[in-house]
Amino acid sequence: MPEVLTGDAAVAVVRALAQEAAAAGEAPPFSDQTLVDVGAGRATVLVDDGRAAAVVRDGELELMVGLEARGRGIGTALVRQALASGTADAPAPTLAWAHGDAPAARALARAFGWSAARTLLQLRAPIPEGDADPGLPAGMSLVPFAAGSAAATPSEAAWLGLNATAFSHHPEQGRMTLDDLREREAEDWFEPADVLLLQDGDGALVGSCWLKVDGRIGEFYAVAVHPGRQGQGLGGVLMRAGSARLSGRGLDAAALYVEGDNVPALALYRRTGFVDHTVDVQYAAPSDEQGAAPSA
Repeated sequence: MPEVLTGDAAVAVVRALAQEAAAAGEAPPFSDQTLVDVGAGRATVLVDDGRAAAVVRDGELELMVGLEARGRGIGTALVRQALASGTADAPAPTLAWAHGDAPAARALARAFGWSAARTLLQLRAPIPEGDADPGLPAGMSLVPFAAGSAAATPSEAAWLGLNATAFSHHPEQGRMTLDDLREREAEDWFEPADVLLLQDGDGALVGSCWLKVDGRIGEFYAVAVHPGRQGQGLGGVLMRAGSARLSGRGLDAAALYVEGDNVPALALYRRTGFVDHTVDVQYAAPSDEQGAAPSA
C-alpha cells in the first residue's frame, strides 16, 4: 500500500530512483525543480515500499517505478492514490510529465484518459574542440557570476531579473525565485564559472548562458536573451561562449531542453548542430472529469 513520506526519507527514495533511472540510461524521471521541492518539503511524495514514487507539486505529477517492480500495476496504484489524495492546500494533479515518453507512460496516460498537452525536446550536439571566439559585439563583455549566502549579490539579482523577463511566459523557468536559485547553487553540480553573463557597454545584463555539467554531459541549462535585444544574434553569441566553456572538459556531448513549439529557438539550436535526442510529454487530465481513474 503506498504511503506518504516526508523529510529525508522522501528525499532518499526519490533520489535513489532517479539514480537507478540514470544508471539504466533512462531519462531523468524527476525535474530539477521537483527535486528541489521535495528537499524543501513543498511536494507530496507517495512511495510504494521504496520500489516506486509519485511526486505531486503545483498540480503536476511525476512518477518512477523501479526497474524490478514494473509490470505489476504499481504505477497505476500510485496514480490512483495521487488523484484521490488531493486537498484544498495540495490539490490533486491535473497534469503529469512523462520524461522520455516511454510506451508504459503513454499506456498509463491512455488508461486514465489523459491527453498530450505539451512537448519538451532534449537536443544534443558534439562539443567543438578548442576555444572558439564567441564573436562578442562591440562594447559587450562576458562577466563572472557571483553567488551569495545572505542578500542577493548584484549578479544574482540581475540574473533573476533577466530570467523573469526573458521567460515571462514560461510555466516553470520564469517563476524562479532567489530561494530556488540558492537551492540550485547548493547542488553538487553547480559551478559559478559555468554561469556566463553578457553585459552591454552600460553594464546592463542583456543575456546569460547557464551550464550544468553533471556526469559526462554538459547541459545548456538556461540560455536567456533580454526581449529588447532579441534579433541581434546574441543567442548565437551565448551558445558559442557556452560551447567554448564546455570544450576540453572530457564531456561526451552538449545537451539542452527546448519547448517543442518554440520555432525560433529550435532554428537557432539546429543551426549550431543540435539534433533531437529524447522527448518529454506533459499530459493533461480530461477537462470534464479531471483526475478520473480507470475502471477495474
